[in-house]
Amino acid sequence: MIKAVLFDMDGILFDSEQFYYEGNLKTLRELGYQGEGKELLRGVGCTLDKIFELYYELLDYKVPIETIRQTNDAYYEKNPINYKELMFDGVEEVLKKLKEKKILVACCSSSPYTQILDGLKHMGIESYFDYIESAEKVKHPKPAPEIYLDAIHHLQVKPEECVVYEDSDYGIMAGKKAGAKVLAREDKRFGQSQKEADVIVKDVYELYDWIERNMEYAGSN
Repeated sequence: MIKAVLFDMDGILFDSEQFYYEGNLKTLRELGYQGEGKELLRGVGCTLDKIFELYYELLDYKVPIETIRQTNDAYYEKNPINYKELMFDGVEEVLKKLKEKKILVACCSSSPYTQILDGLKHMGIESYFDYIESAEKVKHPKPAPEIYLDAIHHLQVKPEECVVYEDSDYGIMAGKKAGAKVLAREDKRFGQSQKEADVIVKDVYELYDWIERNMEYAGSN
């Protein structure tokens, strides 16, 4: 039986990937990057630390990581993300329906913990979540399963009683390794294959429809 749904955040609760792609590319150009923008897509689903390591590589190891971080932070201070504006249609509606069915809900994101809280608060959906976990709080981030296993342990459910809703290949792998059923929100813009997902859905409405049809499901493929 499905007892919990574990959500990623970026690209799942709100459409942030394009916003960050454009902003990060501008930051790299400012620092002298002349390569192709598609190289940045290698960072989709990664922690900020891993993303800055990637950018350090793309800048031929000539710009210190701390300088990259400071330049990136300065850009987003001037150009903050509007979480509410980028929030996907149906997210709050589906969260409400899940709670009505007594299904537990968690947010498990590679973003910094304070950023997760900020995003959920600005979208007005923080109260729906029974547990919030950040990659900052685990030793091994996605694609390792630790972030999802931690949430599963905290919610006191079994992996086979959980559905993970993801978009990135790293996130999908993490959910699969944790033993949950993984549904991916289809997104072909950022070079993610999503081939390891159990099911691919168009949006959160299709996620909920699948859950309703498979309430008695147990176990991952």
